[in-house]
Amino acid sequence: MQILNLKETVNFMSYRKYAMAFSVILMIAALSSLFVNKLNFGLDFTGGTLIEVGFENSADLKQLREILANDGYGDAVVQLYGSSRDVVIRLAQRDGVKAEMLGNQILSLLKDGTGQELVMRRIEFVGASVGDELTEQGGLAMLTALLCILVYVAFRFEWRFALGSVFSLFHDVLLTLGLFSFLQLEFDLTVMAAILAVIGYSLNDTIVVSDRVRENFRKVRDANAEETINISLTQTLSRTVITSITTLLVLAALFYQGGALIHGFATALLFGVFVGTYSSIYVASAVALALGVSKEDMIPEVVEKEGADHQEMMP
Repeated sequence: MQILNLKETVNFMSYRKYAMAFSVILMIAALSSLFVNKLNFGLDFTGGTLIEVGFENSADLKQLREILANDGYGDAVVQLYGSSRDVVIRLAQRDGVKAEMLGNQILSLLKDGTGQELVMRRIEFVGASVGDELTEQGGLAMLTALLCILVYVAFRFEWRFALGSVFSLFHDVLLTLGLFSFLQLEFDLTVMAAILAVIGYSLNDTIVVSDRVRENFRKVRDANAEETINISLTQTLSRTVITSITTLLVLAALFYQGGALIHGFATALLFGVFVGTYSSIYVASAVALALGVSKEDMIPEVVEKEGADHQEMMP
């Protein structure tokens, strides 16, 4: 299926300097936001208490937040969970207060404030040490993924494509983190999972383009490296656009209908897939071209067999 029936090759690489300048500006802005605003880590990383409460009737989140804020729990994050009668409350860690005691205090406050019968469905506590461990393990997971990708692409294709791919993935992850830092969206384990998914999605797109570039280096003999990359990007553009649109449609449904608990997950994937599509066209290929990838790098050397000349001379 092709939705873009392009008869002429699009000269993508003629705009690579503008695209790279645009990417560098965005990366500097993302780094600045991470340095100034930092990430708004959720309870998974900072530690704290999660309480799920079942209400008799539909819960008024605004009223619940006011009740908790008036009693010294202004930092509470209150969200619906599954239905309008189920609510999840997240609280930061409090020294010297056990999770069960805190849960009973919250339940009592909400019961008196709303006048409804309440049921505590579950209560979970994440300690600060666990949060620190999750932060460390999450960072190591992303670093390990990038290093494994670097090694795989270097063996599968060529080191210039490997560096281009890893730089492209770093670009996508950094911009996604920058978005969460700038908007101060909560960064929890679901967002971490979304960023790892963005790495996988963006890598898949980059591998498809790199594979077509290698194939065209062998097939199109009278084109230079820039022309070959333009031909390859034009040939894969239709596939890239269709894949991205179908993925974005699913993620948009998750974003609008999935509820508050996966809002961060859907936001990270929506932005990451959009940026990953852009980077697979302009960042990975432009970096490989800037590093001097050429036809000779992609065509395997022909090894002359010993005695081949004598065999040709024989009748």
